[in-house]
Amino acid sequence: MADSLHIISGNTHCAGKSLVERADLRVAVQGATFESLEAKSRLPGGYDHGVHGNLPHSVATEVAFAFRFTSERPHELGFLNRLVDANELLPTAREMVAHLLTLPPASRVNTLVMMRALRPRVPDELEQLVSRLKDHGEKEDLMESRRPFAEKRPPRFKGWDDPEDRHRTPKLQSGRK
Repeated sequence: MADSLHIISGNTHCAGKSLVERADLRVAVQGATFESLEAKSRLPGGYDHGVHGNLPHSVATEVAFAFRFTSERPHELGFLNRLVDANELLPTAREMVAHLLTLPPASRVNTLVMMRALRPRVPDELEQLVSRLKDHGEKEDLMESRRPFAEKRPPRFKGWDDPEDRHRTPKLQSGRK
């Protein structure tokens, strides 16, 4: 099991952001950007980023709706361990690795196993809800969310196959709110 230290020097979107979320330690340059684009390409948006990043509800909702953040905000929220100038990125990462190597190997491994076990996870009942929500809404809107950029026009969303579907949004089976 390897310790995971990710260094971020530019834009981190979609899969790149997901990889950073799985990192054990994170160092970024000032001004690097983070964005979850799932809201533009799937139903529902990036709901799980807030759980994996252990973010407050309002911030997690902002992430899920694909708002862009510069590295200063995730650092303030505790998502990044270090925020540095570009010329300090690699030296800072090397210092962190050097520190880890001063720890006994069993201590590093055992601590990492425990810290990873403590990571928040999306509960099964919510994953089941997500599966139902993925089929709720006009699928063509997912492609429409990309076209306006290429065609330099505002989006023309349909919303629902049947307008009454808006009032039939799937809910949790357990009745949890």
